[in-house]
Amino acid sequence: MRIALGLEYEGSGFCGWQSQAGGGAVQDAVESALSVVADAPTRVVCAGRTDAGVHALAQVVHFDTDAVRPDTAWVRGVNAHLPASIAVRWAQPVSDEFHARFSALGRCYRYLLLNRAERPGLMARRVGWFHRPLNADAMAAATASLLGEHDFSAFRAVECQAKSPIKTLRRVDVKRYGDLLVFDFEASAFLHHMVRNIVGALVYVGKGTHPPAWLGELLVGRDRARAAPTFEACGLYFAGVDYDPVWQLKVGAGDTPMILP
Repeated sequence: MRIALGLEYEGSGFCGWQSQAGGGAVQDAVESALSVVADAPTRVVCAGRTDAGVHALAQVVHFDTDAVRPDTAWVRGVNAHLPASIAVRWAQPVSDEFHARFSALGRCYRYLLLNRAERPGLMARRVGWFHRPLNADAMAAATASLLGEHDFSAFRAVECQAKSPIKTLRRVDVKRYGDLLVFDFEASAFLHHMVRNIVGALVYVGKGTHPPAWLGELLVGRDRARAAPTFEACGLYFAGVDYDPVWQLKVGAGDTPMILP
């Protein structure tokens, strides 16, 4: 039997999603809790791996098991064995043809950036921070050149293992809520550090170092060395996954909640 789960987690206490030899990954904690409930070693596959310090609002995973349990056992039972910073939100049986990663049609990320002179206290480890005033309108204007299919090499990490730097960015929104800037991204797939590198470039535009047209120049130049530094991980959230309705999953990208302090 194949089961799909929806997860949320606060990633500051983990070395990222992917299982590590010494433990300490979100995947390690999830598999350990599932194994207790299934009474057998259980491995999971996720929709999108997250780096150290990155959070998730709506991660989706699947696993195969011979254990027959009610859906509530895969939620409340697994949650009883998870650390407080990880929670299963829903569980449901799915077809063996469903794959959390390969069945995904798109993924969404959200970045929260606190824009005030004082560093975060209450929101520490949950938002990025920039101390100088940023022009949200200029940042929003700069995103226009990123939409569509492009070679995103200028925003790709050196260690990125993607076969191609060509991705289709379907949506980029920049909105201000008082001292908080909220960036939303939706794409077919993302390169390693792509969102954090775009946010870094947008901050350069927002503080007036470069005009909005600079992002288009970076895109065409395809030179990572000319772009801005990678922005910090703590403000980044894996916000959702888009699947074909045929899978009838309980939560998709369209159900991503607005997360504001």
